[in-house]
Amino acid sequence: MFASSFRSSARLATSARAFSTTQRAAFARMSIVGRLGVQPEEITVSNDRTIVRYVVGTNYGKGENQKTSWFRCASFVDGKQKDFLLNTPKGSLVHIDADARMETFTDNEGIKRQNLSLITRSFDVITRPRTDYGSVETNDEGIVQDALSQG
Repeated sequence: MFASSFRSSARLATSARAFSTTQRAAFARMSIVGRLGVQPEEITVSNDRTIVRYVVGTNYGKGENQKTSWFRCASFVDGKQKDFLLNTPKGSLVHIDADARMETFTDNEGIKRQNLSLITRSFDVITRPRTDYGSVETNDEGIVQDALSQG
């Protein structure tokens, strides 16, 4: 008796659809922990619409083989969230969760290029940079070297 009721409930479960029949939108998400490479800046993109842009650097490798990956990010926040983001100093260790998409475009020289666009869903500051630097060393892109080597 138990086996027959188990089989009938299993058949019922496989015949019922527990998911949507509409096509799921394609998306990708990224979660990044790294240091702010520049002070976030507000950019006007259309009449009254603005975004906050910033760059996050992450390190990989060890010693002399250490390299940095740079991620350009944009955020459509308003009010206090925008003020918080704009006042986060360069060199802060941050965690971002973002929607990611690849965009293909042709540059001014006619060369086809690709760009990874990250639209921020959440932005958290893990630590802020130390303010007791005697002299701050930066690399070619103006990134604080001491701050990146700590992350």
